[in-house]
Amino acid sequence: MSAPEFSRIYRRDEVGERPREVRIEADAAERAALARRFDLQALDALAGTATITQTAAGIRASGRIAARATQSCVVTGEAVPAIIDEPFELLFVEESALASDAEEIELSAADCDVIGYDGQAIDLGEALAQTLALALDPFPRAPGADAALREAGVLKEEEAGAFGVLADLKKALEKGQD
Repeated sequence: MSAPEFSRIYRRDEVGERPREVRIEADAAERAALARRFDLQALDALAGTATITQTAAGIRASGRIAARATQSCVVTGEAVPAIIDEPFELLFVEESALASDAEEIELSAADCDVIGYDGQAIDLGEALAQTLALALDPFPRAPGADAALREAGVLKEEEAGAFGVLADLKKALEKGQD
């Protein structure tokens, strides 16, 4: 496996039980590599701030991710700007604990995402890259996408299937009453 494009390693012994504030930012080469990985036209900015703390469950990282990207419209291929600015909550848990049935980690639905790590060091940069991937719109659409679909003969969801047939039948019945 190749090295992550955006790697920021924090060793477990550097983290400690006291909260540690960190700020990381991808440089131009890292952003270009991430843009290729996530099939983006461009990734103009990617930064994160986090508080990392060692807890009994693992290493917790909470903070905020900010990014500016350009995606391709799934219909037309046109540029679609994406602005990401959202909080994240991560828990890095030793992979051996994740694989073990003997020890369970209880998290509520409101709790954080769990990421396995080797027990020696976490990679906050790769975690932010993955957070970015999850925050991006999986089906970005340019403003003219609906018109392009209509021009290509693609029906809207409400026009297709059983509801489309019923709508056509209703129109035919209304026409017959005129």
